[in-house]
Amino acid sequence: MPIVKYRDGNKVLEPTIPRSFTDMLDTFFDNMVGQNLESSTFQPGVDITEHDDKFELEVALPGMKKDEINIELDDNVLTISGERKMEEEKKEKKYHLVESRFGRFTRSFTMPRNVDPKSVDAKMDNGILKVNIKKSKDAVSRKIDVK
Repeated sequence: MPIVKYRDGNKVLEPTIPRSFTDMLDTFFDNMVGQNLESSTFQPGVDITEHDDKFELEVALPGMKKDEINIELDDNVLTISGERKMEEEKKEKKYHLVESRFGRFTRSFTMPRNVDPKSVDAKMDNGILKVNIKKSKDAVSRKIDVK
């Protein structure tokens, strides 16, 4: 069976045959780690719920501290941004798999016109950022009976 060459960008690569099963696993995991570190993007998950008097956002930000997060509300657009940094690589560690995502992130949400921009409240608890935005008193919906 012939060995087939393949291209990676402009380079022509020849497949190598690992000497042992351990070499094969090391190569696989080394490539996996390098690929994840190079192509990782951090996009935190967000849940938004509406209550009678407020909107509540929960943002998953594991491992982040409150001073690493920025929150802005401008013209009814709520923007949450920050940067999740990877701990400094230690030479004594040999990573086999890194699935944690790192990097800068920005999430923006257009809020309804009935939010009170002065009421934004944010708390960080166990890696979950909770942002509450109260509805303005004038805009809180009410039930109207038909006569």
